Amino acid sequence: MADNGLAGVNSLVSGLKDSVNAAVAALEAKRKAEAEASANVQEFQKEVNKSSSTNRSQATDIGILARNTTRLNVVSNLAAKDTVDFFKFRVTSKGEATLGQIGDEGLRVQVMSKLGVVVADSNKDEGKNYENFQSMQKGELQLDRGDYVLRVSRDKGTDANEAKNYALQLSMGSYSKDYDTVVKQPSRNENPYQISAGQQAMLDGLSTAAAARASIPTGLSGTQKLMGSFSLFV
Repeated sequence: MADNGLAGVNSLVSGLKDSVNAAVAALEAKRKAEAEASANVQEFQKEVNKSSSTNRSQATDIGILARNTTRLNVVSNLAAKDTVDFFKFRVTSKGEATLGQIGDEGLRVQVMSKLGVVVADSNKDEGKNYENFQSMQKGELQLDRGDYVLRVSRDKGTDANEAKNYALQLSMGSYSKDYDTVVKQPSRNENPYQISAGQQAMLDGLSTAAAARASIPTGLSGTQKLMGSFSLFV
């Protein structure tokens, strides 16, 4: 009986060891695959002044969100008395999108259709739209093909004189092209209806955007990527 008990324990230990080894091997394989994938990612960056207009139609273009192809990153801030920022992007095919966000507290982020219909809202009082926002943070909210707008503003009761830094990230599955848009405060003499060369390049498909990757290493996770982006903005 004692021998049978010992054999059972040894079998259990052996099985546990095999499970651990298999888990470690799977993790190493995953890391290797991620490293190989990140080595093939093309990095693009542009720096623009935000529009001095607070009209949704004058939103800053941050690019095209294509499933398993592109990842879009935008870094900006709300300066004192700056009430709202708008960023537009285009989804090329229906799929589950992920929204990443870091930055100062007291910011409200909304995802809207081209016509201004709110799809997701970070405000906890917004019911279904807040649930959609949570789902989008998990990569579980499905967006239809079409044009969308990100609206960034202060939470109700937040001091309008306090500047707020933030970075946002959009993805839809894996990606092979990573686009960073650094959006700074507008020039005093800026015409809000004038499209900059950088914005036009984005509208044309970003095919000629110049790579400038000294500040953000290739292959970072979503959170690391956004954290690194702040060094471009400050």
